[in-house]
Amino acid sequence: MGFSAEWLTLREPADMAARDATLLAQAAIVAGPDAVVLDLGCGTGSTLRTLAPHLPDHARWHLVDNDPALLERAATEAPGRATVHTLDLRDLEALPLKGVTLVTASALLDLMPADWIAALAARLAAVGLPFYAALSYDGIMTWDPALPRDADVTRAFNDHQRTDKGLGPALGPDAAVQAAQIFRDAGFDVHDGNSPWRIDADSAPLHRALVEGIAQAASETGLAVATDWGRTRAAMAGDSRCLIGHHDLLALPPGTA
Repeated sequence: MGFSAEWLTLREPADMAARDATLLAQAAIVAGPDAVVLDLGCGTGSTLRTLAPHLPDHARWHLVDNDPALLERAATEAPGRATVHTLDLRDLEALPLKGVTLVTASALLDLMPADWIAALAARLAAVGLPFYAALSYDGIMTWDPALPRDADVTRAFNDHQRTDKGLGPALGPDAAVQAAQIFRDAGFDVHDGNSPWRIDADSAPLHRALVEGIAQAASETGLAVATDWGRTRAAMAGDSRCLIGHHDLLALPPGTA
């Protein structure tokens, strides 16, 4: 499980625009005046760049990823205030939670199996830490103009999203709903919000990269038409729009104001 810095950079403006503003603000408040944020699967630091303007200037970060190059890049966003941890997310017991006031993740839960999310919820419940998870894909895609095979490709892509991404069968498009219930079952007060990507002609490079990735994944499920669909959609990128559904989640442990 891993993503290139180029893809992460390309998608970041859409991510920032999509996040639920209310949950983002609430997450910053929950982090507190002496915020110490642990970011899971930090990539190049998108969550840091998004959340930092809402936090005190002295906020500190623990950045977790399995890619040292991405970690090095992310750490430059908070000089002297970021500690990097090259960790495998299978080992939740190794998470450096001491002193942390908020745990975050972005575009991660849909890659994870239900038992991993349940283990994370139990780990955070045991120490009373809140969790802010943004941009979990929810299985919804709409395209304008539409093509006859859009629905077939969406179904195939969603099936691919449920395959093993390295830790077991992923929840994929079911993550938003199931993660919320898992955290509720662990005793958290869960707030959620919609955070859809809205990609138009001004975002043609992202649009093309997106449809190429969707087509590749759909074709790996055996959908023969996916490749042609991807070529057609990529050629239309400068003259079309799409909506890709995502959800954000803020899970507050009992007793959180």
